[in-house]
Amino acid sequence: MGKAGDPDRGVELLWEERPALNLRAIVGAAVEVADAEGLAGLSMRKVAERLGFTTMSLYRHVPGRDHLVDLMRDAVLGDPPAQAPEDGWRARLETFARAAWDVRKRHPWLAERSGARHVPGPNALAHYEHALAIVVDTGLAPAEVVAAVGLVARFVDAEASALVEAARAERSTGVSDEEWWGARDTLFARFDRYPTLTSLWESGGFDQPDPFGFGLARVLDGIELLVRQRDVKRDETCQVCGNPVEQPTSGRPRAYCSRACQQRAYRGRRSS
Repeated sequence: MGKAGDPDRGVELLWEERPALNLRAIVGAAVEVADAEGLAGLSMRKVAERLGFTTMSLYRHVPGRDHLVDLMRDAVLGDPPAQAPEDGWRARLETFARAAWDVRKRHPWLAERSGARHVPGPNALAHYEHALAIVVDTGLAPAEVVAAVGLVARFVDAEASALVEAARAERSTGVSDEEWWGARDTLFARFDRYPTLTSLWESGGFDQPDPFGFGLARVLDGIELLVRQRDVKRDETCQVCGNPVEQPTSGRPRAYCSRACQQRAYRGRRSS
């Protein structure tokens, strides 16, 4: 008879529950690695080690690292929130942007996966659809709707890139941004050469409780101004024939370009 196997190892194999290797488990483990180490620290080997499987076993489920990152990105996005039409487009777009910001604070590596040449998943497209649906009824032209949503998305990603840099620096040095700047007394001692900077510093100008919110509000201000301009432009066209309406310098604004169009509108209301 051959030499008996290790009985303790037999107990482990028989009694210890090992999670089944599947795509969801692989993506979940990969997210954990990226959250801790960024995309630079993500590898198929580390994901496999976290799951207790061999690296080669992962390739039966995912072709490679790039595909894995696409899957990770879609997984952390999740489903978009339900629409709340009573809040108005600006409030809903702000809520959408802040939700995207919260996701990126939890997963800063999302900002490392930039550029247009990666395949969006169903969750990513659902978020995009959600944002477009918020803006589409504002009266903006189709190209302006797409541009407005893209502007907000780029702002969120730009702010998130600062999180990436801060996390990367902290991982490499073990020192947070707050600790690093707090130790720069030799620099602060030279601020007296710059009176404007010193005045703003001493008056709390650099103490911003919500810099993301400030920037987002300015972006939304710009979109809102464009929406109002489009509203005014629509008000300057005749409601009957669509021709331009010359508005008086004072008094009630005109809805029709001529007396004839006004009478046509009146007759139409009477007949209906």
